[in-house]
Amino acid sequence: MIELETLANLAEVLGALTIIGGVLFAVIQIRHYRQQLRETATLELMRTFQTSEFAQAFQVLRSLRDDVSSTELQAQQPEVEAAAMSVCAVYETTGVLVFRGILPFQVVEDLTGGAIVMCWRKLHGWIEETRVEKSNERMFEWFQWLAERFAEQQQIESKSRPAYQAYSSWKPPRHS
Repeated sequence: MIELETLANLAEVLGALTIIGGVLFAVIQIRHYRQQLRETATLELMRTFQTSEFAQAFQVLRSLRDDVSSTELQAQQPEVEAAAMSVCAVYETTGVLVFRGILPFQVVEDLTGGAIVMCWRKLHGWIEETRVEKSNERMFEWFQWLAERFAEQQQIESKSRPAYQAYSSWKPPRHS
């Protein structure tokens, strides 16, 4: 017959295994939750870039010369500065989400890295002058951070081919 002490030891071991199993399950669930959060944030980002308002604002900025000054931008129609503010706000949020690891750097770069670098190139002068004018050197800081990271990445990958060439032989995975 099993002694009481042996049963107590067995119960203690089973209790410890149950706790370890619970902790492992919690860790797995947290990882799944974080992945789901990243995927949801990526989809929301895509929706933002696909709105007609964003597309219109982006189109307005594309027509500006590089490094436009605050004076030049303000001399335009009021919609031009509004477009700049709108695009900068979206890219500011995107920069924070990339830095915090909520949006994957590579996915954002694939979706809009070139556009962010181009917008920074066009709006850099206006942003710098507005920072001085408003005494706010943190204005659009995360947009700048993100644009600089993407510009660095583009220099590193300058010899890489565009996606339509690099992945021309890609085939979708088969699902059963």
